[in-house]
Amino acid sequence: MIEVYKKLSIKKGYQYLLLKIAAFLLLAFITDFISGSILRSFYFKQTSGWEYRTKYSIDGTRADVLIFGASRAQQQYNPLYFEERLHQSCYNVGRDGEPFFYYYAVLKAVLKRYTPKIIILDIENGVFKESQDSYDRMSILLPFYKSHPEMRSIIELRSPFEKLKLQSQIYPFNSMLFKIAIGNTEMNKKRNQDIKGYVELRRVLDEPIRTVDFLKNKYAIDSNKVNFYRSFIKDCKQANVKLYIVCSPYFIHAVGTDISMTIAKEIAGENNIDFVDFAKDEIFLNNSKLFDDTVHINVAGSKIFSNKLIDTMILKNKIF
Repeated sequence: MIEVYKKLSIKKGYQYLLLKIAAFLLLAFITDFISGSILRSFYFKQTSGWEYRTKYSIDGTRADVLIFGASRAQQQYNPLYFEERLHQSCYNVGRDGEPFFYYYAVLKAVLKRYTPKIIILDIENGVFKESQDSYDRMSILLPFYKSHPEMRSIIELRSPFEKLKLQSQIYPFNSMLFKIAIGNTEMNKKRNQDIKGYVELRRVLDEPIRTVDFLKNKYAIDSNKVNFYRSFIKDCKQANVKLYIVCSPYFIHAVGTDISMTIAKEIAGENNIDFVDFAKDEIFLNNSKLFDDTVHINVAGSKIFSNKLIDTMILKNKIF
């Protein structure tokens, strides 16, 4: 009788433990769902700032001309000049510090919605460099994972467990709590103001030109980035979008050529895509006052550069 009682007690103990575990998991699920839904709602309510510009690039813009790239796109190409001279609407979808994964994910989302007439892709030295940080930075795309299946295969490269982690409603916003809070305040509307995605730089560089030896600056190439670059070109061609790949100005004396730039030029040539290279343009190399730092032109440099690029586009196409 005692043995039977012990067995029943043990069985009830297991059942109680399982019940507690089930209750905990249910509570965790409910908390995750409610918290994630609230954060998602506030994320997509933002009307200014970095996250809003990403949201608008992915889900909003229908501009005829789009400018892609990292900081050298965002802070150097003024859409107003392109609109005035090309008579086409223009938006700068560049984002500071983002790797090629970001550019391609945004392109996939854009082409699913509509077909731009022209895309300008800014390519910089080291764009294909192997770096774990490039994968980590895709966290800014996580809010779009569930609603944009065309972007999922790119986002899932972030880690082997990304697909599993993204079953959580709150996970996509883990690193954005402060940004979301600021993004829903009036204060945010006064920060990082932009002109159709373009963020101007006003500092004036005052230093002699530096020498960079690319023959010594060796690094590993990320095959995923190179493959996405090929896919970027392929998708634009299939959609009948006129693509320009551009290397904007540097204030450096280059010895040799960066390996990423060599690869980018070769692939563009293989696909008959215009590659416009301003890296050694003498107007910029001879005037540090057109720069904010050695790799970014300032607002004065942007006016000259944007118009020089437009001149090239007009000369090549004779259609504007």
